[in-house]
Amino acid sequence: MAYLILISITCFKKGYLNVIALFSISLVWFYTLFLYGVLDRAYAGYQFITVLNLGSINGLFFFIGLGIDGISLSFLLLTVLILFLSLLSTFEKNILFLKEYCLMIYFIFVLLILSFLVTDVLSFFFLFEGIILPMFLLIGIWGTVYRKVYASLLFLIFTLVGSIFFLFSLLLLYIEVGTFSFSLLSKLYISYSKILILGFFIFITFAVKIPMYPFHIWLPEAHVEAPSVGSVILAGILLKLGGYGFIRILYPCFKIAIYFLFPFITMLTCIGILYPSIIILCQLDLKRIIAYASISHMNLVVLGIFSDTIEGLMGSCFLMLAHGLVSALFFFLIGFLYNKYKTRLFLYYSGISQAMPLFSISVFIASIGNLGLPLTCNFIGEFLIFVGLFEKNKFIFMLCLFTIVITATYSLYFFNKLCFGNLTKYFKTFEDLTYIEVMIILPLIIYIFILGVHPNSGLDLLYSNLCFILEKIK
Repeated sequence: MAYLILISITCFKKGYLNVIALFSISLVWFYTLFLYGVLDRAYAGYQFITVLNLGSINGLFFFIGLGIDGISLSFLLLTVLILFLSLLSTFEKNILFLKEYCLMIYFIFVLLILSFLVTDVLSFFFLFEGIILPMFLLIGIWGTVYRKVYASLLFLIFTLVGSIFFLFSLLLLYIEVGTFSFSLLSKLYISYSKILILGFFIFITFAVKIPMYPFHIWLPEAHVEAPSVGSVILAGILLKLGGYGFIRILYPCFKIAIYFLFPFITMLTCIGILYPSIIILCQLDLKRIIAYASISHMNLVVLGIFSDTIEGLMGSCFLMLAHGLVSALFFFLIGFLYNKYKTRLFLYYSGISQAMPLFSISVFIASIGNLGLPLTCNFIGEFLIFVGLFEKNKFIFMLCLFTIVITATYSLYFFNKLCFGNLTKYFKTFEDLTYIEVMIILPLIIYIFILGVHPNSGLDLLYSNLCFILEKIK
């Protein structure tokens, strides 16, 4: 079906590209909702397993194993929602090379869907790295004119360096055990020295993707120069591939390496949580502010994953889903603002609540979601992570707890400076959110509160699978 849709997108007239892409993603969205209803939440393993035959060459058969569990289904739901809203945003403005723009988004969509469905490390590697090219083109071609080439190259270099470590790890892994299956890797014996080497290399790969300190340099540049949809996809979904890789590959398969690297990981994550939170206070670009906030939140996710507690694991997965919603909402709003007034500099905006009430309410919801106010989804994820850290190490818990104050400070300052005070004098006319813009952000706002008020709708999917992973570690 994917091939037919891609051919249709290529061949149809320009005016129908958005409709075809939205229709195809809508079909996948309804199918994922169906899976959400029929998935057995008590079973800790892949369900609906199938094999996708890719053909054979000289007697060698190529195939991809596909399956779904609670963890992958959670990320699938987030992926389909954000990419649907990203394509919906193309109706709002004229985009250069619209056909190619929609194709890039659709390629990312197909690769992400398969990344969360595959059941072996090798297929995950090729899909994981295949997303680099369309994202590189999205930043380099449709980004802002100032430093888009530099930002796209920085993104490419950092991710390719991480890919080298991943590829080397896969070669060593296959030589040692002869399989790439997720389920088999956790049961096979690997020598102590090789586990440390493989664990360290795989850790570097996903640390670049998240990104952790000091591999975070590419993310603020990529966010600032990427188009709004590129920033939404990058923060909402692509960063989650690093956390997904930690949970799916590193955590259950290389447990000895985790225990050995834990002090090193803890040091990097604590710096990665505190440092971006402080740097935000002196940033002027709206996108750069949200980019550094994303780094801080994703480092907290990593710390929760390696807390070695079920509360920390569940909190990390839940916070990744919550951060995907909140960061996507923020980047959509900043994109709407930039399209209207052609600047993202913080100093040019003030008092816009007087002229743009709908926009101001949306920024307020995104701000309280970012600081983790109760009844929002971020609160549930952060609370569970802090519970896990309290069980693991009281000192680390107290150190990370300090970030709540910093996050609340810059979130409230961001909202206050943007929406209150005297109305800015730099713009002659003001325009509030349009009908399409409201339709884009409304689902994100609804899910932010649904997951905050009724978190079991997401936690039920994760619990049995994460308990199974934690038992394998023990």
